[in-house]
Amino acid sequence: MSDETASPPAPATTARRRRGALTFLRDVVVILLIALVVSFLVKTFVVRSFFIPSASMNDTLLVNDRILVDELTPRFGDYARGDVVVFRDPGGWLPATVKEQRPPLVEATDWVLSLVGLSAPDSDDHLIKRVIGTPGDHVVCCNALGQTEVNGVPLVEPYVKLAPGAAAPSPVPYDITVPAGSLWVLGDNRNSSKDSRFNQDQPGKGFVPIDNVVGRAFLITWPFNRFGTIDFHHDVFAGVPAPESAP
Repeated sequence: MSDETASPPAPATTARRRRGALTFLRDVVVILLIALVVSFLVKTFVVRSFFIPSASMNDTLLVNDRILVDELTPRFGDYARGDVVVFRDPGGWLPATVKEQRPPLVEATDWVLSLVGLSAPDSDDHLIKRVIGTPGDHVVCCNALGQTEVNGVPLVEPYVKLAPGAAAPSPVPYDITVPAGSLWVLGDNRNSSKDSRFNQDQPGKGFVPIDNVVGRAFLITWPFNRFGTIDFHHDVFAGVPAPESAP
């Protein structure tokens, strides 16, 4: 039997393998960068993720539900009565809070995840309500049955959460006309929602500037047993006429 030993790879072969590995790593980095950029653009201009921090939209949305918000569609049209919208605090709606200090690694990870829409660290700085009045609408609370009226038409609102045995939410009287560029918004959990009604003493008089609206919530993504679209109940407002005059 002959004594055979493996000969070392030729220098040219080793160089080709090294170049192949470097090319592979370069392609992986490029793919990851493209994915991050695409995710960032989608999150910035198309869809954003938020979680629900309070019970003000029960039972349509529950605490800790994670939702997707459509930022694109409203850019090409107006918001409609019934839309569920996420918006930045117009001023004075949310209590002042002190941001909890977190380890730098946690902050960095949350920041990276927020860029691609996997984290929603600013959810506590936003609110979510249902649009009841759009520019020019005359909104009144309440008639003898406890119903909200828009442009003289009483609303039958199946999405409103009522106290046990109650036929209507506790009334908070108001009589307003929505100015141009603004919305009048209410929570579905009327007895537990600090919405437009309770912010009339703020500088914005309870109205939400449309410029403050991030977008329209359209999908519950978590928990999985609640996965599904969010009902805008546009049919509730089908009989409401246009305002008598432009705002």
